[in-house]
Amino acid sequence: MQIVKAHGAEIPALGFGVFRMSDDEVERVVPAALEAGFIHFDTAQIYGNEAALGRALQAAGARRQDLFLTTKVWVDNYSPENFAASVDESLDKLKVDRVDLLLLHWPAEKVAIADQIEMLNAVQAAGKTRFIGVSNQNIAQLSESIASSQASIVTNQIEVHPYLDQRAMTDAARAAGVAITAYYGMADGAVPKDPVLQRIGAAYGKSAAQVGLRWLIQQGFVALSKTAKPERVAENFAVFDFALSDEEMAAIGKLARPNGRLVSPPGLAPTWDA
Repeated sequence: MQIVKAHGAEIPALGFGVFRMSDDEVERVVPAALEAGFIHFDTAQIYGNEAALGRALQAAGARRQDLFLTTKVWVDNYSPENFAASVDESLDKLKVDRVDLLLLHWPAEKVAIADQIEMLNAVQAAGKTRFIGVSNQNIAQLSESIASSQASIVTNQIEVHPYLDQRAMTDAARAAGVAITAYYGMADGAVPKDPVLQRIGAAYGKSAAQVGLRWLIQQGFVALSKTAKPERVAENFAVFDFALSDEEMAAIGKLARPNGRLVSPPGLAPTWDA
């Protein structure tokens, strides 16, 4: 497994995300994910399936020291009375003493970034997570998070796919030594159907979806893959045995369009960078 390094963290470059998956789907697909080689699993409080993931990993006999577990604190818990308790609840559900990476899920509007970071620092200091990071922040918010934090911010988990130009955020994050974790890499089903990606994949005997994941990983991002179908898991993992050319990387990058962003919930999302 390829590793992305950031401020002492070594994050497996390909993760398995369980967004919008039912408990039954999680418990069916996780054994296949482990068998395929996945060790990095990404969930969140708001997904409602932390407990299912914990049960599935335990039932499959996965060794804790072999796993990299990420979860995210939901915005309703951004308060001194709820933050730490919500993390304890997440750990109980995941059946672990600490996670490897704990993220703030969205910046939202009600709680100052510095206050969010102070609570995140406190749970890390209490040993509840090895590393901390953020998700869905713009450049200014990421800069404020870094400046406010006693511990290093190791990642900003954001929407990244060929149709959304994230170069400004990528440049800012890299300058600060922060890794980009890419979610929604399939662009809600558009990537597997894209003729440019299909054409590139045909030359390698790969699907358009595999090309999309490879494009993310080859830029040095942590890429989150997802499928609820156990029979499709191995395909998602088989992205380390080929490399895209510079010309192919550039051609995929040219698919970006002004209206490429797909995830921007009101009240949660910030004002995005131009």
